[in-house]
Amino acid sequence: QVQPVESGGGLVQAGGSLRLSCAASGRTFSSYAMGWFRQAPGKEREFVADIQWTSGTTRLADSVKGRFTISRDNAKNTVYLQMNSLKPEDTGVYLCAARRYLSSFDSWGQGTQVTVSS
Repeated sequence: QVQPVESGGGLVQAGGSLRLSCAASGRTFSSYAMGWFRQAPGKEREFVADIQWTSGTTRLADSVKGRFTISRDNAKNTVYLQMNSLKPEDTGVYLCAARRYLSSFDSWGQGTQVTVSS
């Protein structure tokens, strides 16, 4: 089992930037991809971005394309989410998750709070 641990959340004004980090520990060799999700109060959890460890292939939700970038550092077993031009609607708890090949995301971190003020 992979254990993701998020960091880097905080309070930022609209238009600002934050970088989230997700450090993976445990059976990292079994991990195929890492993803970021977010959940706002009263809303369902939604996909933000993911990246494959080996190929670096990324996917981004339409709502964050052009503003967010996901990257990884294989040597550090760490994935980053660079968030620019933040909007109040980006507010929520951001969770990092891991998945194995041909599997769904099933190892989740505790989350980090991101609050964007208008």
